Amino acid sequence: MPLDPRAREYLNQNASKPPIETLPVDKARRFAASTVWVSAPGVPIASVEETEIEGVPVRIYIPEAERPLPVLVYFHGGGWVTGNLDLVDSPLRILAKETPCVVISVDYRLAPEHPFPAPLDDCYAVTEWVAANALSLGADPARLAVGGDSAGGNLAAAVALRARRLTAFDIGLQVLIYPVTDNNLDTPSYLAYSEGYGLTREGMRWFWHHYLPEGNDALACVLGAPDLSELPPALVILAEFDVLFDEGKAYADRLREAGVTTDLMICEGMIHGFFRMTGVLDKANQVLEETAKHMRRALRSTGCR
Repeated sequence: MPLDPRAREYLNQNASKPPIETLPVDKARRFAASTVWVSAPGVPIASVEETEIEGVPVRIYIPEAERPLPVLVYFHGGGWVTGNLDLVDSPLRILAKETPCVVISVDYRLAPEHPFPAPLDDCYAVTEWVAANALSLGADPARLAVGGDSAGGNLAAAVALRARRLTAFDIGLQVLIYPVTDNNLDTPSYLAYSEGYGLTREGMRWFWHHYLPEGNDALACVLGAPDLSELPPALVILAEFDVLFDEGKAYADRLREAGVTTDLMICEGMIHGFFRMTGVLDKANQVLEETAKHMRRALRSTGCR
C-alpha cells in the first residue's frame, strides 16, 4: 500500500528539521517535546494523578468504570533518550477510557545520563509495585498488562522477559507498538526507509549509542534473547514504512515459534510514531480503538496465563 497521504504531508512539513543525531541531547529533548501538537486534545478521564512509585514519576489515569479494572503499565517512546509523559497523554487517555482500564504512564530515567539498564530498572520497579498493589488503584493484579511504543515497546518486552526470569509476578498481555528489538541496523526495512520517513537509520544509531554503547544484552536486544517461551501473550503493532518493521516482525515470529499467543497488526501506509498522531492521522484513532478492543478481550479473564 502507498504511504498514507496525510503521513506524507506530515513528513513534508517536517523535512527541513535538523536530524536528531546532529543535535545535543538537551536540544533533541526539547525538539521531541515540541511535537506534542501531533496529538489531539486528550479526552476527559475521571481521575488523572501525578505521583511517584518506587521513586519513579508516573501519571495514573483512572476512568469512570466498574472496579476492579485491568491495569496497563505503559512506557513512552523516544529512543531511551527523549520523550515524556505529555507525548503519550492523548493515546493513553483513549486506551484508559475505551478499554476501560487503569493506565500508569512511567517517566523513567533517560540515557545518556542513565544508560541501560537504568530505564529498564525503573520500568520493572513500577510494574512490580503495581502487581503487588493494584487493588489500591482499583485495579485487578490478575489482569496486568505492560506496553509501550518504540523504545517503550522495547522496555515492555524486557520487563516481560525479566518478570518471567525472576518469576516475581504474572503479566497477562504485552502491547508492543513498533518496538525496538535489536541493534542490527542492516535489515531490509532499515535500508529501504533509512531516510525520509521520520525515524532514520542514523537516528537509531544515535539512540543506541546513548543507551547501550557496547555489547548486545538480551534485555536490550530482546530479539536475541535465547528463550522466549512462557512469555505473556503479545499484541505487536507495526508501521509499514518504518526502519523498525523487520525487527518487530521478527520478534512477533519468534514469539509465535516459542508458543506465545501473538497477534500481529501491520498498519499499512503508516510511519513510525503514528500511534500518538491522533490529531494528524485518522489511522491513529482507528488503531487505538482496535488496541482497546484487543486489550478488553485479552484481559477479560482473571487468569493471566
